[in-house]
Amino acid sequence: MAKVLIVYDSRSGNTEKMAFAVAEGVKAKKVEAIVKKVEDTRVEDLTDHDAIIMGSPTYYGQMSGKLKELVDKSVEVHGKLEGKVGGAFTSSGGTATGAETTLLSILQAMLVHGMIVPGTSNFKHYGSAAVGAPNKDDMEDCRDLGKRVAVLVLKLTA
Repeated sequence: MAKVLIVYDSRSGNTEKMAFAVAEGVKAKKVEAIVKKVEDTRVEDLTDHDAIIMGSPTYYGQMSGKLKELVDKSVEVHGKLEGKVGGAFTSSGGTATGAETTLLSILQAMLVHGMIVPGTSNFKHYGSAAVGAPNKDDMEDCRDLGKRVAVLVLKLTA
């Protein structure tokens, strides 16, 4: 069975709520979803899954230090993530506070690893983002992200 790892950092609980909504979307497509806090994630965990979706609060327009530390350590598995599917989500403190650049900072690292990142022509092109506590629409965006990643994983692992 295809497996998707959802790694997140969260201080307020907002990004954590989003992580579990992403997992709901993955599971809706009959794909296994494993949700882990970043501090409970080992670099080796990244190689054990068909897809990796990362979530972070927005800090100065970038991913959190904890998530960046995992990304920096991922050099240990460089070349082993190529062809895996990736995705990103974030929560921020307000509008125009760096959510898109945070998503891009996560996706950039995935692209350097040779991962495949599905975009969308809908409203949130780079991934799911919420301002403050995720509302009903934000949670649906997260589920949609999970579904899109799962569908691509199923296509690539068929």
